[in-house]
Amino acid sequence: MNENPNIHMLALQNEILEAIATGMEFDAVAGLLCRRAEGLAPTAICSILSVDIEGRLHPVAAPSLPKHYSDALEGLAIGPSVGSCGTAAYFGKPIEVVDISIDPLWAPFTGLALPLGLMACWSTPIKAREGRVVATFAFYYRTKRGPSDLERLIVQTCVNLCGIALAQMEIQKKNHQLAFYDQLTDLPNRRCFDELITRKPRAGPTSFGLILLDIDHLKFINDTMGHMVGDALIKEVASRLRNAKLDLACRLGGDEFAIVVDPCPDHAALSLVVSALRNAMKEPFHSDGNTIVPQVTTGGVVYGIDGTNADLLRQNADFALYHAKETNRGGYIQFEPGLRTAITCRIEMIREVDQALADKRVVAYYQPLVRLDTGEIIGLEALARIKTTDGRIVAAGDFQAALSDREVACRLTDSILSQIANDVRSWIANGIPFQHVGINLSAADFRRNDLETRLSKTFDAANVSLKHVVLEVTETVLMGDPGNDTVRAIERLREKGMLVALDDFGTGYASLTHLLSFPVDIIKIDKSFVDRMLIDRPSEVIVEALIDIARKLDKKIIAEGIECSAQHERLRELGCTFGQGFHFARPADALTTTRLLRSFAQKLPFEPDQRRQTERNFPTTAIA
Repeated sequence: MNENPNIHMLALQNEILEAIATGMEFDAVAGLLCRRAEGLAPTAICSILSVDIEGRLHPVAAPSLPKHYSDALEGLAIGPSVGSCGTAAYFGKPIEVVDISIDPLWAPFTGLALPLGLMACWSTPIKAREGRVVATFAFYYRTKRGPSDLERLIVQTCVNLCGIALAQMEIQKKNHQLAFYDQLTDLPNRRCFDELITRKPRAGPTSFGLILLDIDHLKFINDTMGHMVGDALIKEVASRLRNAKLDLACRLGGDEFAIVVDPCPDHAALSLVVSALRNAMKEPFHSDGNTIVPQVTTGGVVYGIDGTNADLLRQNADFALYHAKETNRGGYIQFEPGLRTAITCRIEMIREVDQALADKRVVAYYQPLVRLDTGEIIGLEALARIKTTDGRIVAAGDFQAALSDREVACRLTDSILSQIANDVRSWIANGIPFQHVGINLSAADFRRNDLETRLSKTFDAANVSLKHVVLEVTETVLMGDPGNDTVRAIERLREKGMLVALDDFGTGYASLTHLLSFPVDIIKIDKSFVDRMLIDRPSEVIVEALIDIARKLDKKIIAEGIECSAQHERLRELGCTFGQGFHFARPADALTTTRLLRSFAQKLPFEPDQRRQTERNFPTTAIA
């Protein structure tokens, strides 16, 4: 090279920097750099090795060395006598060996180098900004010598360029990690999953499965044990998914994960994977003094059977998971075509209820509770109704599916509670005989853990004592209260005078147990027993037994769904004091209910002491 070497160095630098700026991969940059360095120093053989965090060598580029030579260096641990490169990386300084055949640094490797005619080697470490050695740049020679001044200039330039390329690679790696990996679990994130599931159907005819997984009760754990424990649970589930060695497991966000199973020919194969995943969750783990057994709910689809494009597969997997969370919490649901129709209808119903709330078309109706001996009204059951745009009244059963949406359910409850409180305030202010109104909240109301605050705030605002309120609770609500937060909230409300009724009694598998463990003032006999008691002897026996149990436990009892005089009379004969049903009155709006109360309400003693005693006599009922 007779020309000014600086010109060549500048050209080399510009070419490599342009390659880095255009996003060329580091391996390609390293290969280009080696070829250009060898062009500037024709008697040198160039090699670039990377050094991982564990101090092991990995060949990156060595275009003039045979593959078996580079393969022999793969994974070699750096050390104080590991050739020129391993030693330079170990000490973090250049190592010049002018005679490989006699230098002790090369003693273990002479059989590798000398047959190739490699007689000398000069290696320079490449360091990251924090000082750690991340690579080495080496010149080998076929004669026993050290580097020339020009070669030192070439190597200095190449080392600087390698440092820039590696720094850029680290930035790209971090950006890729941030863009495509979840920071809490290190699993691929939603963006990575979206790209993969979009490409997968195009990759070939092989069928694959998709499982969506939700961690159950994560909000409860965050609220009661702290977000640190909740994050530990997420990380633990992610770790168990990773250890399951699946084709791909991603965290989509929050408590939701996606698992790709490839290959997967059918739902039977997918179910086996789900079983394995659930088994992987059985062992407890410990975090911050808490012992937790991860519980998950899953839904799954199979490519080809449940869809042949990414959007449809994801949507159907969502439907399966959604249905599992609603009907089989902690279990698995495979997608079936009927789910799409059912859930689409549910989504439409949620939209309609949401619009009704916005339009203030959700109204409170009331059904009287009566004394079976006198026919007097001793309480009311509150029921939610929707007034359609054409004036029809829609019963709660027709929009029950919408209450699966927690936000809509809680907004509906707040609307109804406010109306109830104002109606009660009006009845009391106008001297209308009134005792109690029963409310039956949705499961979502209990999960929010603010039950006491919401009820107290609503009725305090209307200046109505909670002694006028009966909270009806079903066994489903009790079973969905693993931390007993609902029980504690209800106990505090009872201390403020509110009564509690156990609704639909006798239909659950632990009804009697709940009488012992749950603060209950009133038992409501489920309508299904009342319907059959005149034609089915076992049903009559059950009704009679429930009435006897209530009397002996000193609890009030109400029979629901009385629809004829024969049922009315038989319940009286069995000793049931209170009842409700179409036989007495259908649910009606506040104005109609006001007229009924004026005419048929049980008159209460005026004296305060007597009134308080009568108010504890009993009540009622339910937002249904």
